[in-house]
Amino acid sequence: MDARGLQVFVSAVRKGSLSAAAKHLKLTPMSTTRRLVALEEELGVRLVHRTSRSLALTPEGEAFLPFACEILDTQEAARATLSPTEGGATGLLRVTAPVTLGRKRIMPIVHELLDENPRLRIELDLNDAMVDIVASGVDLAIRIAPLKDSGLIARRLVDNPKLIYAAPAYLNRHGAPRTIEDLAKHECLTFTNFTHWQFVVDGKERSVPVSGRFSSSSVDGFLSACVAGLGLAQLSAWDVQDEVANGTLVPVPIAGASPRDLAVWAVFPSRRQVLPKLRVFLNRFQKSLEGTVNATGRVACGIAPA
Repeated sequence: MDARGLQVFVSAVRKGSLSAAAKHLKLTPMSTTRRLVALEEELGVRLVHRTSRSLALTPEGEAFLPFACEILDTQEAARATLSPTEGGATGLLRVTAPVTLGRKRIMPIVHELLDENPRLRIELDLNDAMVDIVASGVDLAIRIAPLKDSGLIARRLVDNPKLIYAAPAYLNRHGAPRTIEDLAKHECLTFTNFTHWQFVVDGKERSVPVSGRFSSSSVDGFLSACVAGLGLAQLSAWDVQDEVANGTLVPVPIAGASPRDLAVWAVFPSRRQVLPKLRVFLNRFQKSLEGTVNATGRVACGIAPA
């Protein structure tokens, strides 16, 4: 199976059109079309419905896409295995991550990674939505959420300790909640459409209804609102490390209850091994989190080889 034809197919799906794929692969539009047609003829199916400006996957194309990505990734892994290690990580690394975590913990390490690995390129999508990493061609998703069963590979990187935080000005006006029942009297800042906060009480999970006049689709939104004194927010320790250090936010402990912890996960498409570009990124990213996690008394988990 011609690798260039696979590249055209995958790139066309990711870029949204054959013309965009041609530009990305530095091919002529005619050559791009011919390679895709040759691939479809070899497979005996039509992979995409296409026009000059857009395309849509056929059911056969949708089924074949993950296998095409797998073949290309295996080829990249083989080349990386045979390449000298002195050159560092190579190729384009596509990462998606939550907005606040990406802004505060990934962006500060990007320049270091690029300086140390001259042949590495990074494409970072900051997005609080659950991105389909196979369809969008993402190499790595960083997620803080309970993970559903899927065909993806997930690795737990570190604990995600959470607490309730507030601005001193808010606490001066409204006082601090003493129990989880007191939360009903407070402005609680949440994701849009979230109606409950999860706590652990006496070793058991408990869902507590909360409400407030402000919500946001992003942690960045209610983090900013919390700093402005609009209410209480459940936030991860590394979300607010700087704000706690400079006194703009303070933790608000609740007697007998603690927010339910999740974890930071690295999620990959189904692959046989972690490529050097992924390993380099994950090692540096985990180190950027460990200081905050260890400061809370939690233990960070190592990254196991693929």
